Amino acid sequence: MTEPKIISLIDGSVYAESVCDHTAWIAERGGAAVELLHVIGRRQAARQDVSGTIALGARSSMLEELTRLEGDMARVAQKHGRALLDGAADRIAEGGLPRPETRLRIGDLVEETNEALRDASMLVIGKRGEAADFARLHLGSNLERMVRSSERPILVTARAFKPIKRILIAYDGQSSARKAVTAVGTDPMFAGLDVTLLMVGEPSDSASAALNEPAQLLEDAGFSVSAELVSGQPVEQISKRANNDHFDMLVMGAYGGGRLRSMFIGSTTTEMLISCRVPVLLFR
Repeated sequence: MTEPKIISLIDGSVYAESVCDHTAWIAERGGAAVELLHVIGRRQAARQDVSGTIALGARSSMLEELTRLEGDMARVAQKHGRALLDGAADRIAEGGLPRPETRLRIGDLVEETNEALRDASMLVIGKRGEAADFARLHLGSNLERMVRSSERPILVTARAFKPIKRILIAYDGQSSARKAVTAVGTDPMFAGLDVTLLMVGEPSDSASAALNEPAQLLEDAGFSVSAELVSGQPVEQISKRANNDHFDMLVMGAYGGGRLRSMFIGSTTTEMLISCRVPVLLFR
């Protein structure tokens, strides 16, 4: 069997250490290899058309200077990227794990990440990148694009790591939620953790039956499971439980509101990522 591999996105944000620490936790518990990825975006210098305002010779000199500066900036960006990757690899190896492989790429972050994920089992990414606004109601556009395009599970880390002992699974009966339950029941990274299943909906016999199925699957896998059915608005109820009741991770299916709904920023998944202060593991 091929060894599972985690791809972890490393940048210069305050989430980088958290990404490293969550990655180390997964690798240690699940026996996965780690590859650290840093992507430098392609930048095109905006060059103003100055014809008619300066002489041709002066214009040529300006363009030559801009080209030289662009080359210098590219070299600095690559050195910075290498330093970030080396620092992240050192942090993960400090805990006794094998030193991770590193990969530096230039291009579109989402495209390069999806290419790296072809032979990987999971992506670990910070909630906001180094260029993101830290306003509470804002998520980085790259994170939203990544969640929508990736076929692999994505762990979106919180600002800081804390030991993971209790997980909350948001269950809605959709295929992605069933996939999340199956992963928890079979992946060694979850072994021995306390599990709570939470379904939000109007209480009924059919809803109770739908919740009993994943609860039984997890119990058969050796977990002690608490299963709860509550009424209310899903984002409000799930985020309140995740944030206030000492859970260390939320596990859920991505975009449970349907494919059309997932095209819009107001989707359940995006709202959940914004409102939750714990790491969120998403399954498609």
